[in-house]
Amino acid sequence: MNRRTFLANSAGATAFLMSNGLIAATAKRQPIPDETILKTAREQIPSHRLGSLTFHLRDENGRSLKHAKIKLEQLRHEFLFGSNFFVFGNCGNPELEEQYRERFGKLFNYCTLGFYWGAYEPQRGQPNYSYTDKVVDYCQQHAITCKGHPLVWDHAVSTPTWLPADLKDVEELSKTRVREIVSRYKGRIDIWDVVNEATHLYEIKNKSRMDDLGIAMGQIEYVAQHLKIARAANPGAALLVNDYKNNPAYFKLLDSLREKDKLLFDIVGLQSHQHHGAWPLQKVWDMCELFTSLGRPIHFTETTFVSGKKTGETWGLTAAADEEKQAEAVEKFYTTLFGHPGVQAITWWDFADLGAWQGAPAGYLRNDMSPKPAYDRLLSLIKGKWWTNAEGVTGVLGRVGLRAFYGTHRVLITLANGREFNREIELRRGKEHHFDLHV
Repeated sequence: MNRRTFLANSAGATAFLMSNGLIAATAKRQPIPDETILKTAREQIPSHRLGSLTFHLRDENGRSLKHAKIKLEQLRHEFLFGSNFFVFGNCGNPELEEQYRERFGKLFNYCTLGFYWGAYEPQRGQPNYSYTDKVVDYCQQHAITCKGHPLVWDHAVSTPTWLPADLKDVEELSKTRVREIVSRYKGRIDIWDVVNEATHLYEIKNKSRMDDLGIAMGQIEYVAQHLKIARAANPGAALLVNDYKNNPAYFKLLDSLREKDKLLFDIVGLQSHQHHGAWPLQKVWDMCELFTSLGRPIHFTETTFVSGKKTGETWGLTAAADEEKQAEAVEKFYTTLFGHPGVQAITWWDFADLGAWQGAPAGYLRNDMSPKPAYDRLLSLIKGKWWTNAEGVTGVLGRVGLRAFYGTHRVLITLANGREFNREIELRRGKEHHFDLHV
């Protein structure tokens, strides 16, 4: 979707909200009930996630074919539904591994792969490309789009212990890493979280050499230079800046990342870890409204709802009552974001409780890879309520019109004489869709 179409769609959504009084209420900080936000989101889904398409069916001589049945079978969403894929190859036994992969592919079309510098290149000059190559090959075979995360992060856990003392050397090593990785995976990984959590450069408690570099360069230059390196390495890549501080400070940083008044990034990355309870949906919608005003789409890059409780510093196991709460929160959150025109992707963090961040019961799958209610609830949305179910019959002029969710579809054609054909088509938001099919 181009910038003009994106802004037009966003403007349409804002006009809709204003007509319902939501924007005015938000400005006055009057709380808006979740159900009101959900109602708005559900009403917006057909406008922003489905497109109209027409078919003209002809025979080999160009004559229109009437009374032909056309049915659409959706194969993939254009919208990116995903999770990090960090446990791939590390589940512990073949049975768990098979379930992890099978259930991931059944639900998602998108995954995040880890490039945390310290773990990815524990020995200087020896990055772990072989593991990434295996995961990317698997994903390409199963039509799963890959994103790399993160290329640049100042946190101590992602900073190699072998970085030199001279910050100029650190800067060159960091830029070289971005250049080499983005170039190596061009055409295989074309979405990147380039810089992660730059808003806290001056606040981090456990300082690292990368934090020192960011402070020395200055926040804006630190982010901008790495974005430029990534852009030069793969001009066609979609580049993100990613942060958990979804506030005016982050907005200000993003708005400053310009060259000749053009933003240096393509997508806004927003984290949404909700380990201690679901956010009010008004907060979620306000975030979308704020950051889409930059004229860039949004990816919710790290989303978490847990299905257990924490005692002190330790998370307990998943529990049935909390699993139901998790499922309810998932449905509301995803519905809200799918209904907002500015959002293009949602990434869950983590897919399974096994190996989850902080040891939290955050997965859609339990430790034994059995699905929680949240998995089934989301599956019923992505492959049910939000999945194309459309068919029609051509008229005397050989034409028929249908509505479908944006994405990849197989067109099943049955002629009046019983002959059958099929074609694969792409529906993209912001484009006209007229298919002149010869069979």
